[in-house]
Amino acid sequence: MPLTDTSIRNAKPGAKPIKLFDERGLFLLVTPTGGKWWRFRFMFDGKEKLLSLGVYPDVSLKDARERRDEARKLVANGVNPSENRKIQKSARTDLVANSFEVIAREWFAKFASTWASNHGDRIIRRFERDIFPWIGGRPIAEITAPELLAVVRRIENRGALETAHRALGNCGQVFRYAVATGRAERDPSGDLRGALPPVKGTHFAATTEPKRFAEILRAMEGYEGTLTVCCALRLAPLVFVRPGELRNAQWADINFDAAEWRYTVTKTNTPHIVPLAQQAIDILKELQPLTGNSRFIFPSARSYIRPMSDNAILAALRRLGIDKEEMSGHGFRAVARTILDEVLGVRPDFIEHQLAHAVRDPNGRAYNRTAHLPERRKMMQQWADYLDKLKTGAEIIPMHREA
Repeated sequence: MPLTDTSIRNAKPGAKPIKLFDERGLFLLVTPTGGKWWRFRFMFDGKEKLLSLGVYPDVSLKDARERRDEARKLVANGVNPSENRKIQKSARTDLVANSFEVIAREWFAKFASTWASNHGDRIIRRFERDIFPWIGGRPIAEITAPELLAVVRRIENRGALETAHRALGNCGQVFRYAVATGRAERDPSGDLRGALPPVKGTHFAATTEPKRFAEILRAMEGYEGTLTVCCALRLAPLVFVRPGELRNAQWADINFDAAEWRYTVTKTNTPHIVPLAQQAIDILKELQPLTGNSRFIFPSARSYIRPMSDNAILAALRRLGIDKEEMSGHGFRAVARTILDEVLGVRPDFIEHQLAHAVRDPNGRAYNRTAHLPERRKMMQQWADYLDKLKTGAEIIPMHREA
């Protein structure tokens, strides 16, 4: 007789396994410990086979019969249900192993060592915050262009258009890596070219007119905040490095004897040398008794194990009443580049080297970090001396203008 739920519930274990038969090959195996396992017996290639269909009561009698019927259809079509289950399990495993997040993290691990650490941190945070929650678990080969667009538009809709473009670019890198490693057929991000509005170009605020810049320098000298921020503010125009490089500056990278600061440029992950004018050395030595025990020259006010906030210099400029349209932390680079060229007449390639921009020789080869170093030392001291003269109001030379 076919089984019923009542007969199954009332079935008691014995000293040996007991088989309770239903129909068409389905039976319930009751173990001595009281477990009740569904089994399906079938013939395949002339041999008797068994297929496990689950455990009662998690799999009800009705569910067990449905699973038996599905298995019988496979047998009728010449498919071994046991082998078919193994293939499906393997396919599911492959899909999980080839999910977007798994491959993105693999790509990140492979290339992160070639990037500056803060650049890599921004990329992985972007994935974890804006990409993985929505498509991280999806098989990468199944992700479509509209699906990817919906994800990056979430970023755009919160007003972070530039971040949306960057996220789309990073996704494209992951898709191309998946194609190269045989786990995807194509990169759908290529189909989204033009789908996001273009980012409008912006310039970092900077006042390059010497007379007004002199007023800004004098205002900076009157800053009454912490000594750490005060020194960072005074050093920024002397070295004109990127704000992130200044706030992450480390004492171990300063060589007072050689009057040099050597570090790795965050944007290009290449070594760089900043010759230090005497004025810059004086500022560092003034700060050293306070922060010399920290790894960072400009540590956070809350913890010496972290650098100061990336907003510290900008906030200090605003406290001094310097408008955001006039100067930013990054703007000191534009000021130096303009005035060194147009007022002091320094060779442009010396300036570009000091800005850590890509400069190539006539044969197309990239100059190394020591290129024109003696001339750059002279330039940096000349620049520091010029800034001193600006602050005192002496000889403010008007900039050369084209007719």
